[in-house]
Amino acid sequence: MKTKEKDILNRLYFIAGCMFIFSLLVVFKLVSIQFIQGDTYRSMAEERTIKNVVIPANRGNVYAEDGSLLATSVPKYDIRIDAVTPSQKNFEKYLKPLCDALAKYHGKASGEYQQNLRKARENKNRYYLLARNISYSDYLKFRSFPLLELGAFRGGLIVEQNTKRELPMGGIAQRTIGYERTDDQGNLTRPGIDGAFGVKYLRGTDGRRLKQRIGKGQWKPIEDFNQIEPKDGYDVYTTIDVNIQDIAHHALLEQLEKFSADHGSVIVMETKTGEIKAISNLGRTSKGTYYERLNYAVGESHEPGSTFKLMAMVAALEDKVIDTSKVVDTENGILTFYGRNVRDSKRGGYGKISASEAFEVSSNTGMVKLITEGYDSKPSKFVDRLYKMRLNQTLDLPIIGEGKPLITHPSDKKNWSGISLPWMAFGYGVSITPLQTLTFYNAIANDGEMVKPRFLKEVKEFDKTIVPFEKEILNKSICSKETARKVQKMMVNVIEKEHGTAHNIYSPNFSMAGKTGTCQTEYWKEPGLYISSFAGYFPAVNPKYSCIVVIHKPDKKVGYYGNVVAAPVFKKIAQKIYTDTPIIDDVENLQTQLEPIQKSYESYYDIAQKYKTIMPDLIGMPAMDALALLENMGMTVKLIGSGIVKKQSVSRGTKLKPNQTIVLELS
Repeated sequence: MKTKEKDILNRLYFIAGCMFIFSLLVVFKLVSIQFIQGDTYRSMAEERTIKNVVIPANRGNVYAEDGSLLATSVPKYDIRIDAVTPSQKNFEKYLKPLCDALAKYHGKASGEYQQNLRKARENKNRYYLLARNISYSDYLKFRSFPLLELGAFRGGLIVEQNTKRELPMGGIAQRTIGYERTDDQGNLTRPGIDGAFGVKYLRGTDGRRLKQRIGKGQWKPIEDFNQIEPKDGYDVYTTIDVNIQDIAHHALLEQLEKFSADHGSVIVMETKTGEIKAISNLGRTSKGTYYERLNYAVGESHEPGSTFKLMAMVAALEDKVIDTSKVVDTENGILTFYGRNVRDSKRGGYGKISASEAFEVSSNTGMVKLITEGYDSKPSKFVDRLYKMRLNQTLDLPIIGEGKPLITHPSDKKNWSGISLPWMAFGYGVSITPLQTLTFYNAIANDGEMVKPRFLKEVKEFDKTIVPFEKEILNKSICSKETARKVQKMMVNVIEKEHGTAHNIYSPNFSMAGKTGTCQTEYWKEPGLYISSFAGYFPAVNPKYSCIVVIHKPDKKVGYYGNVVAAPVFKKIAQKIYTDTPIIDDVENLQTQLEPIQKSYESYYDIAQKYKTIMPDLIGMPAMDALALLENMGMTVKLIGSGIVKKQSVSRGTKLKPNQTIVLELS
């Protein structure tokens, strides 16, 4: 009996001991969770119920050089309501007035909103959407609505802010202004100015806001304010001139529509500084309309055709393998190399002409003969000269997507052949972008100094300049001034001489210089597809702007030569800039023609007709001669004193208006 009682007692002790040990383990676990692993578990709980949400900063604005807004971040708001948070008293009191306000705003029935909000409260919906993507002014309206005006804790108001990038100028220069966004694969794409300078200047610093999980994948802000306020990005001021941009855009658009072309681009650059004043890229849709599809001017490398003859001519003159007066026989307008023909656009050729005339009439056979005879035994010398002029390098632009130039070297045995040298002479077998071509032409306008194209003037924070951007020289001298002056004269003759390929755009009112280009493209796919181009600068003396026009695949039935398709766009841009902005045009030529001062009235009259929109330098001229000249220019003249002109009220080179009054002080 005692043995049985002892067994029962031992079992009780064992059970009690186990329970004691179990209690110790529970206490140990509780202590461990509370004091040792507490932070970890609290963090896990918070991760599931609370998260720190990024509040994107407003991107800085992008401006034109005159302060016109090109791109801006506009705040947008989503308004929601936590239908559970308001007290029953407040909910019933303000429900109808709130729904009346919502109905008025959205143009719907108040009863429908009352029904939906009651249902939301019954379903414990703490994230009911009232309005999406509204403006700041509408956001303020919602904050004043009944119930919502009580705020987040009493009225259940939930406000979520986001930003939307807008281009106030619409589609103009859209691809150059660009954007920064993430694609479907999560990769960051940054085309254009907005993308290129987004990370460094425009993006700003993001803020933070705590949100709490309220079920069904929905998150509600914990506070009615941000824990860390976002800091807006800096503003970027570009070199774009909105007036010139508008001129270039519409001149290109008109010509693309006229010739039903596939796409085209125009760039206008300030000669001395390299500042890009306008850049337009338009592509054709399936409906026949045009929009800024791709940045062709920067990214599309293609065979340039005859505009490359300038590069070939400069190389040959610089290496002194030819001179402008060297005579070349274009024969019958056909040359054959390894079974392939080089043809002139003029049937029968041009006969025997000088090197300069071969350039001016854009003779393919003439240019090919000059280059092959000059470099046939040493083609490396020709290509090395092109390389020395930096034609094989990119411009190292900050804008992503610059096309790479392709100029094969004779040492590249795989890609060099017997036709490589002659084909290069007239712009085939090489590849270059419109902006790279223009940069070379701009260097010739600068007497050989190659400046880097520049899109930005400065980065600012309010009125404070953070980063200024200055002129950058890529090559101090791509050629001698003597060579530059020779080809400058040829490019003037392209327009002013009757035999010049662009004589059709000649104007007696303002001067231009340039070169036409016509090139077959995708000839391996389909015959009869062309690229029409024109590159040059204006005025011809003391150039202010350089410009290139490239139009791809114009309708051959309407026209495809560079002088017909592209050159008129160049002229229209130059003419409108002359008309709309003060610009010095051929003042040095004008002064040369005014010397010596003793000229006949007829000479003055001729000069006045040619330069009738530009103010000449009259200092030192007899009063009566100055009076005659200005009156024949259509000006009203007021003389103070007598004798020789010592001061004029309008400075030399200024564009004059009809019947403008000019005051001359005499001594």
